[in-house]
Amino acid sequence: MLKHIVAAFCLALLILPASSVLAEDDSLYVGWKKSLIFDFTTTQTAYSDSWVGGEVGSVNWVSNLNGSASKYLKEWLELRSSLRLSFGQTKTQDEETREWSDWKKSTDLIDFENVGLFDMHAYVDPYAAFRLESQVYDGRNPRKKLYLSPMKLTESAGVARKLYAKDDDLVISRLGLALRQIMRTAITDTISLATTRSTETDGGLESVTDASLTLHEDVKLTSKLSLYKAFFFSESDKVEGTEFEDYWKAIDVNWENIVNVSVTKILTVSLYTQLLYDKELSKRGRVKETVAIGVTFKLI
Repeated sequence: MLKHIVAAFCLALLILPASSVLAEDDSLYVGWKKSLIFDFTTTQTAYSDSWVGGEVGSVNWVSNLNGSASKYLKEWLELRSSLRLSFGQTKTQDEETREWSDWKKSTDLIDFENVGLFDMHAYVDPYAAFRLESQVYDGRNPRKKLYLSPMKLTESAGVARKLYAKDDDLVISRLGLALRQIMRTAITDTISLATTRSTETDGGLESVTDASLTLHEDVKLTSKLSLYKAFFFSESDKVEGTEFEDYWKAIDVNWENIVNVSVTKILTVSLYTQLLYDKELSKRGRVKETVAIGVTFKLI
């Protein structure tokens, strides 16, 4: 457990400051606006062997690291970087034997995005963006973990507009053409655990709206709505003639919301919701909700 927390923390410290080397040392430009927040929550229950009622013990923990950095590298160029790392595990007790299971993953996310905004003082401004989405590992086979699989890389360019900007609050929306590469590792032999690596590519239209709003002095809302419509798919010939041949054309939806309520300087209550829709994976939308109370450390 500890090694995952340390790894997430170190990764953030390496990635976030790295972008600062791109900037010139010029006092005319405003310094970096940086934020790096780490939180950790855990719960544990245990029962004696003589306990009756069917309850079983459990232990679970979740850690999150959210970072952001922004700066005008030039009068006409603003770089905005964001990083989200989440990881959590759960261990449960067998109702009959009272033996504890191995740790099972409950949360796993790596999301790193860089957006360059070209400020032309127009109604909309050009932008270019790069986003990496992955997870620490695919643990569906308990005998072998597949690290950083799948990994999705998205390069996009188009126009963006700041709909609202005041102090640290910001609502920005962008629309552009995007190219995605999805790299997967799969186990091809369940005995030898041999693996193979594949890459799928598609391209289409992307819409992303980011919002960071202060609802109250101690209440912060962070929201991200991503929509993607593919125009071509490298593997379309493999599904041609099947009932799935048009599934890749459906609009993908990823809507994430985080509400953080600061009870004290280090005690925070957070509500996380996510709505996912990807017809290639499921015809129905998938919803995730997490409510947590834990300690929060503002590192930057």
